[in-house]
Amino acid sequence: MTSDRSICDLTATELARAIARREVSSREVVEAHLARIAGLDGQLAAFVTVDADGARRAAQMCDAASAPIGPLHGVPIGIKDLTDTAGLATTYGSVLFRDHVPAEDDLVVARLRRAGAIILGKTNTPEFGFGAVCTNRLCGPTRNPFDPALTSGGSSGGSAVAVASHMVPLAHGTDFGGSVRTPASFCDVASIRPTPGRIPSPRRPLGWDMLATHGFLARGVDDLELALSVCAGGDANDPISLGSAADDPLIAGRPRIAVTPDFGVAPVAREVRARFAAACEALAGVAAVAPSSPDCGGAIETFRTLRAAHIANAYGELLGTRRAELTPTVIWNIEAGANLSAQDYLNAERRRSAIYRSFRELFAHADFLVAPAASVLPWPNEISDVTAIDGAALETPIDYLAVTFIVSLVGFPVLTLPVPRGKNELPFGIQIIAPPGCESRLFAFGRVLENELGFSHRRPPL
Repeated sequence: MTSDRSICDLTATELARAIARREVSSREVVEAHLARIAGLDGQLAAFVTVDADGARRAAQMCDAASAPIGPLHGVPIGIKDLTDTAGLATTYGSVLFRDHVPAEDDLVVARLRRAGAIILGKTNTPEFGFGAVCTNRLCGPTRNPFDPALTSGGSSGGSAVAVASHMVPLAHGTDFGGSVRTPASFCDVASIRPTPGRIPSPRRPLGWDMLATHGFLARGVDDLELALSVCAGGDANDPISLGSAADDPLIAGRPRIAVTPDFGVAPVAREVRARFAAACEALAGVAAVAPSSPDCGGAIETFRTLRAAHIANAYGELLGTRRAELTPTVIWNIEAGANLSAQDYLNAERRRSAIYRSFRELFAHADFLVAPAASVLPWPNEISDVTAIDGAALETPIDYLAVTFIVSLVGFPVLTLPVPRGKNELPFGIQIIAPPGCESRLFAFGRVLENELGFSHRRPPL
């Protein structure tokens, strides 16, 4: 660690170890990452807000402590700007909240702080997390570090770019229909979307909602596991919250992998199918690979209905009072749920239950299910939505996310890893899916893919 760049190349796990051993101070680590943000973020727009003074104060407290505060002692992180941070502006990507400063941390933030993490700032997101391109009227577009003309993906694009460009080693994200997985795929980083309830959300208005979760993005599996370990654990005010202990046996011998390019229903570009086929060939070197998919008939319509109902419930009032200040994407999302009936919603829940059971049946003869982490490769920032794939028009602006939102629908945990690529190829990742509660199984297998097959982050040319 002889230069700022070498400090910024270290993972969160490596930094935590080095700081605990006093091989480097937390202040040195924070200053190195702040300098990298200052040098790159004007071009990439990963951060909405940078809290340099707050980070320096926190680093000073870490360095003054007689022992490590927790497993992330002194490690800098970014927090997605959809999630409340006490005393630090949280805009939700909207001009309606440009001056909003929460009084309390969201629980996931509080647990990160208690583990010793230092928040460098808030990472960019589309307004309220709705948008294919990570931009809003306050900040953006957040540019892909491998080609700044291209999108970083939504809606955790700011977190993905901050991690990929080594501005932070670890970042928080949220995932409704693919919001940590798509940016991870586009920006050549790893992500975890844990089982809903693994990271509690006790302030969530709909306590039994299992479509959205907190998650993390990092440059390697060890960091994702570390982050999840300090944030997992039950909370009495979250009715779906889970314990933190690993409750799944690790796979003995050669894993059995079911692979599907599209779940039988998702629109997926030819180029992505070709990249996925190559990744599956590589997987055959460490596992028994066989084509298979759950029965996902009706999944796209089901997710559209449930998502629209939830968004209309959460943001419908804004449409009536602040419409002129909302982006067209947010308006479309709210209006999509305006005329749904209770019968529409319950029919969707009925179909969702059948799809869940089909996933369970598949895992009776497979240890993992693998699919692409995005249906398309990154596109230019000037194009706000994916309206067609390979010339075939999509019915709605969210249909390009079907390959990820089908997994959200059933609530299975997902690890996303980048796959090896040629010199001129854009980043692309795969989803590795396991049964609910089996995050430790995902992390163990993810390390095999990193170490033996090179499914790992490649530094961008910055």
